[in-house]
Amino acid sequence: MRFLALLLALTLSTGAFAQDSDLVTLQTRNDSRGWEGVGRLDILDKGFCTAALIQSKLILTAAHCLYEADGTPISPDRFIFEAGLRDGRAEASRNVIRLLAHPAYHHTGPSTDTSEVAYDIAILELDQPIRNGRIIPYAIASKPEAGDEVGIVSYGKDRANAASLQKTCQVIERQNGVILMSCDIALGSSGSPVFAMKDGTAKIVSVVSAMADVDGEKISIGTSLQDPLAELIAMFASASTGSGRKIVLGGQRNETGAKFVTP
Repeated sequence: MRFLALLLALTLSTGAFAQDSDLVTLQTRNDSRGWEGVGRLDILDKGFCTAALIQSKLILTAAHCLYEADGTPISPDRFIFEAGLRDGRAEASRNVIRLLAHPAYHHTGPSTDTSEVAYDIAILELDQPIRNGRIIPYAIASKPEAGDEVGIVSYGKDRANAASLQKTCQVIERQNGVILMSCDIALGSSGSPVFAMKDGTAKIVSVVSAMADVDGEKISIGTSLQDPLAELIAMFASASTGSGRKIVLGGQRNETGAKFVTP
């Protein structure tokens, strides 16, 4: 199934957008408390995505952030993770030494196929662990259901110097390993963590893969995450890298960096 048909069938029918909170820039340390584990993932000579810390040396982002426009894998030494970046200063800055895209993520050209986006996740290993009392790795929670409230922390075009928080947006639909949401995203928001509050703690339930604009309303599209991420972490842990070997698994891409869908 392709997204366009699904979006046309579902968009604006739930009234979800009226319930969404505004996007707020995290301008101060107090504003940013609890969100320092989200960072800008800079890609030398390319741009940036958004990523989140899930272990002291592992960050989570979208798989398509790992490829050039012609499908060439990007070398790990071109990535820098700027945790909690705000006005040019990061709470922690780390280089990347290994990359792993989910092997079920395959891209053969411009596509809005759910089977691609469902596995559009990747983990990156940092050169040094982040051990900072303010930067706590995020746990992963079970996939949300249609009608659930979620939130998102992201960087993006025209808001690259500080993260923005949308505390409340809505899950419009979940189908075929893909989650459609009303969250406000922009170019650069690929890989942004989507959170749900579980027992008073923010836990990641999805990762932003794409967006659409339908009748003037933004739709954000993410993975269901839980099972694909567990598979990916297991693969990463068991991968034999040898001395200095760098890993990138998954299909190559033939389109430009941030994979946003515009009907």
